[in-house]
Amino acid sequence: MQELSYFELIGFGPNGWGWALLTAAGMTIAVAFCGFLIGSVIGTLVAWAKIGGNLVIRGIADGYTTVLRGIPDLLVIYLFYFGGSAALGAIGSLFGAEGFIGVPAFATGAIAIGIVSGAYQAEVFRGAYQVVSRGEIEAARSVGMHRGLMFRRIIAPQVLRYAIPGLGNTWQLVLKESALISVTGLVELLRQSHIAAGSTRRPFDFYITAAILYLIITWASTYLFQRAESHSMRGMRRAA
Repeated sequence: MQELSYFELIGFGPNGWGWALLTAAGMTIAVAFCGFLIGSVIGTLVAWAKIGGNLVIRGIADGYTTVLRGIPDLLVIYLFYFGGSAALGAIGSLFGAEGFIGVPAFATGAIAIGIVSGAYQAEVFRGAYQVVSRGEIEAARSVGMHRGLMFRRIIAPQVLRYAIPGLGNTWQLVLKESALISVTGLVELLRQSHIAAGSTRRPFDFYITAAILYLIITWASTYLFQRAESHSMRGMRRAA
């Protein structure tokens, strides 16, 4: 049998792996996006705890960011996947179930990535808050603006404006962390490349293709974040 060329191998023909790789790339984006959103919610709450919480709340928030930034991301994924499976197994045994009960790989990956990402995003939001003009906050308080309205109209828009570059960097980290989810069996880009490499015995072709797809996703993400940053800074540039 004649060996397929590289373009036939990664193409969309009957012997090509093109659709499988594109589907896996979509899965990578999906799990990374969900993890990033979860991290944004967690990061916002933790940043608020660090800024406005009492001593105990600040201590808990500091402990969270220190621990999650200090342990390997893969370890967090393992803890959630096998820990969640053990918990489900214990619950299932109460109802007569036996054997290993796996947790959904996508949900596990998104939550694990979100919890890790939340530690980094918390620092991004906290740093962005420090840049917000205190004069505007004091002016809002002086006219009797309540905290919810002040957060929505003054604090949140400016924090988001200054946080965009840091969030872009965090998103790139999340994209790379999504490759670790392959250990749970989720067929994302790296695992699909591994499957294809094993089936065809052409590992270099598929791993270099995976690298190219990751770079394309990274380039598109960088472009979108740069556009978002430029859009958010338009008013400030005109004022200058």
